[in-house]
Amino acid sequence: MDQFSTDPLNAHNSEDPASQRTAARDSLFLAATLRIDGTDVPVRVRNLSPGGLMAEYAARVTNGTPVEINVRGIGWTPGRIAWSAEGRIGVAFDREIDPLLARKPVGNGEHTPTYAKPRLFRG
Repeated sequence: MDQFSTDPLNAHNSEDPASQRTAARDSLFLAATLRIDGTDVPVRVRNLSPGGLMAEYAARVTNGTPVEINVRGIGWTPGRIAWSAEGRIGVAFDREIDPLLARKPVGNGEHTPTYAKPRLFRG
């Protein structure tokens, strides 16, 4: 068995959803919340594209299971499990998102700290 035979990220067969991706993925490391079977579970997102994501999730999940995921800057996004293998899952979104929103700084700049002007001391 070669290194790619069970890896859905590198599979090269046309029946595998991972091999059908056409959009570029943005590699990152984000905390997110996965809602699956009515339960919210913290996950770590490893890559994100307009059509889906890959996250660390230890439990096996059936392909096609409906989920929602809350990613900072994007909000709750519905989708389905595309694949599950070796502690990771792939989620295909029901609608495209803008992955760059997850990279924007948190906040709107209203609470930018102000600093006192430096004083010159004479002594």
